[in-house]
Amino acid sequence: MTTPRISASSYSNTAPLIWSFLYGANHGKVELVLDNAPARSAELLANGRVDAALVPVIAYHQLDDVKLVSDVCVGAKEQVRSVCLVTRGEDLADVRSVALDVSSRTSVVLTKIIFREFLGSEPDWCNSAPNIETMLASADCALLIGDPALKLSDLDDGRAGLRTFDLARLWKHYTDLGFIFAMWMTRNGRSAIDFAAARDEGLAHIDAIVSNYAPEIKVGEDAMRTYLSQNISYSVSDDLQRGMELYFALAKNHGLCENIRQLEYAK
Repeated sequence: MTTPRISASSYSNTAPLIWSFLYGANHGKVELVLDNAPARSAELLANGRVDAALVPVIAYHQLDDVKLVSDVCVGAKEQVRSVCLVTRGEDLADVRSVALDVSSRTSVVLTKIIFREFLGSEPDWCNSAPNIETMLASADCALLIGDPALKLSDLDDGRAGLRTFDLARLWKHYTDLGFIFAMWMTRNGRSAIDFAAARDEGLAHIDAIVSNYAPEIKVGEDAMRTYLSQNISYSVSDDLQRGMELYFALAKNHGLCENIRQLEYAK
């Protein structure tokens, strides 16, 4: 049999979902491709180079014939900490330009929904590499995701005047719902991999994951443990499901996703 090939980002928030494939019961059973950008996993799945990928959820409506893997996600019920808008002190209502880290398509679309639907404004948008100083040199506001955003939200590094806005918290404020950023997706009607069991094994090894990632990202172990065990949700609750469905509807209403199709799940 051919070894399944799967892809995920290497951000710390994916660690509980991929630990089993790197070190646990699923080690050696799959070929795992890691990349810094979640959008890259979507490209690999679109090009048929992997059998399954942990993909920004908006990609479900942009890729033909993919199916969702049920009940496993990277989401947040209240606060995500690793997806944020950053300004030099301005309120979002005063923002006229936004530099976008395009590593995650879901977060880009969510940012535009927040401005259009909830703030009633349309800033100038520009794509940018995820460097906060460069981004804020050319725009009023920056969208930053992943570990760079997590580090910024947890460290007082002397850059006075920066103000951060957590995207999941903004979404919760305006909708009273949680938010799903990414899910496993596959082109196969039946998944040969038990992603839920892999998640559960990873969550049982949070301490090992924290010890590995905290020094690398330069976030304290307690802060990292809180992030992985409390801020990030790895199961799809009813609240998160309804949040995702509203997000898709608003993306369509604002012309950010042309084709919204019925949700289909792999067996």
